Order: sequence, then structure tokens, then C-alpha cells
Amino acid sequence: MADPEKILKVSVVTPDGIVYSHNATMVAMRAIDGERTIMYDHLPIVTPLAIGEVRVKRTHEMNDRVDHIAVNGGYIEFSNNEATIIADSAERARNIDVERAQSAKKRAEQHMQEAKEKHNEREMLEAEIALRRAVNRLHVRENYGK
Repeated sequence: MADPEKILKVSVVTPDGIVYSHNATMVAMRAIDGERTIMYDHLPIVTPLAIGEVRVKRTHEMNDRVDHIAVNGGYIEFSNNEATIIADSAERARNIDVERAQSAKKRAEQHMQEAKEKHNEREMLEAEIALRRAVNRLHVRENYGK
């Protein structure tokens, strides 16, 4: 059993509500300046997140299982052993709809091609971001969505 004093609370929140909320021993994510791992008694932090995967190592009662969440940017705030990730969108691996993510990937690729043909840098950037989001969702689902 995990020592109760060594547990942190991890929540992922979007405009649609709470996507994830569990006790854990560790949370790891990609911030815009690189990988970050937070454990019990980490210094307080607020940092922006990149599009990527959040990994949450659950407590010993949960057999140290690791949950995977696709996060499309946002922020993490950590203090008093509570980590809160606020994102525009986030999905647990098991909840990602592969067909929807594949459709989003195809649309983004088409938009990139159209933007390239029009030499429209803004549309190109928007399409690249949409593509990264779709690829992230597919990666998390295909590798961890059991």
C-alpha cells in the first residue's frame, strides 16, 4: 500500500468538465520547454504544456498502473501535492475514438496541402497544429488504449 503521505491528487479539466481525477504517485508530461515529472512534495509550479501525452502513475493499491491521457496543450498547476491540468481538450486513451481521430488527421493533411498551394502561412500553421493533435490522439490510443 502506498504511504498516504506520498500521494498526489491529479486532475485533468477541460471546458466540458473533469476528464480525469485520481490519486497517483507521479505525473509526467511534455511542457513547452521539455519533459517534466512531478512527484510528492515537488516545488509549486505553473507551466504551459505542449500537445502530448500525460502519464499518471497510480498508487500501489492500483498496482502502480499508468494511465495515459492525450492533452492538446494547456497548463499544469502543482501545489500542496495537487496537480491540475487545464486544457482545451483532453481524452483518456481508452476513450479516444480512432475513426474520429483518423478523420481529423486526414482533414488536417488536406488543409495543409490547400494552405501550401495558397501560400497561406496562417492556415498552414493552423493545419499543422490540428495534425499534431490528431497524431497525438492516435498515438496515445494505439499505444495505451487497452
